[in-house]
Amino acid sequence: MTLPPEAYLWFKTLHIIGVVVWFAGLFYLVRLFIYHVEAENLSEDLREAFKKQYGLMEKRLANIITTPGMILTVSMATGLIILDPSWLSQTWMQVKLCFVLALLLYHFYCYRLMNQLEIGSCKLSGQQLRALNELPTLFLVIVVMLVVFKNQFPTSSATWLIVGLVLFMAASIQYYARYRRLKEQSISP
Repeated sequence: MTLPPEAYLWFKTLHIIGVVVWFAGLFYLVRLFIYHVEAENLSEDLREAFKKQYGLMEKRLANIITTPGMILTVSMATGLIILDPSWLSQTWMQVKLCFVLALLLYHFYCYRLMNQLEIGSCKLSGQQLRALNELPTLFLVIVVMLVVFKNQFPTSSATWLIVGLVLFMAASIQYYARYRRLKEQSISP
């Protein structure tokens, strides 16, 4: 079977769309986990309603957006590799695939957390989940850099400045969440 010449462009287009959808889901899913865990701090009459609503939102997001995005991403990437298997011999692609594997593990770990939240056995705090929520951003930055730079991965001061900015943003988010939490505690009667 011969594929049409534009097959590569279709695989690539759908792969990029899948990545966007998958990451959008991953970014929001763990944010819902944070709200779900922090619902424990609500009054008893509100707690169960909010936890039930967050659980429903988590399942819909995971099953209707995040996982289909992951499946589209992986299946289109497989198509791209079938069209040009020489990529597998390139170092940048091997490193990228390691990060994609880590991202897949993260994805399935999110399902595990979702199940734990549903039965009330999740031991992670809102703060720990906030830290976990930063992982896909880090993976995304690294994977995009690998795809763009390939085997010419930059090691200049500009690269380290960008890495520093990403770390600064992650730390700022953590700091702000802690500040907001402490502020709320000081206002509570």
